[in-house]
Amino acid sequence: MKEIEFVKPGDIEKRSFAIIAEELAARHITIKEEEAPITMRVIHTSADFEYADTMTYSENAIETARALLQSGADIVTDTNMAKAGINKKVLAELGGQVHCFMAEEDVAQEAKARGVTRATVSMERAAKLEKPVIFAIGNAPTALISLYEMIQEGIFKPAFVIGVPVGFVNVVAAKELIMETDVPYIVNRGRKGGSNIAAAICNGLLYGLRGRSKER
Repeated sequence: MKEIEFVKPGDIEKRSFAIIAEELAARHITIKEEEAPITMRVIHTSADFEYADTMTYSENAIETARALLQSGADIVTDTNMAKAGINKKVLAELGGQVHCFMAEEDVAQEAKARGVTRATVSMERAAKLEKPVIFAIGNAPTALISLYEMIQEGIFKPAFVIGVPVGFVNVVAAKELIMETDVPYIVNRGRKGGSNIAAAICNGLLYGLRGRSKER
């Protein structure tokens, strides 16, 4: 039986990250310094070290996303679970808020009438927000496909995309489409992801900006 390690409640996260660092070193895995806080938070959320290999960042992704957040960008999620998991207090201090249109009745009605997914209609609603938007997609590949189509048609260009939907149908292809655009992104290649992963990435970005709201 493994011996219980007694850790004060306030030190659990710190100890968890120390364990992750130790295991990464034991596996001879090196993560770029600027990407480590995000990838390690994803591993912390999932207890899955495969993310160290599959998390993919566009050039200057962390710097770009944090600059957007610091300037007051909003976040749009594709699930209320992801919305609930994002630290809205830190985001509000920076001038932003989180939106999720998926559960709105008129979104469901429009999607049914048009024969499309609620994710598609939600992305169209999000495109009408009159400020820069970071999309945090953890569940619906159709959300990424809709964003890609709007980009290709010149209708709308997201400020940033976090593409980590989980599943089997169109998930891998949808992520690859986003990586083909010139939109800055954080994407987890492959089938893995989820609303909790999307929220973890957002929080990793936000926690790197703690205390900076007064500098704006």
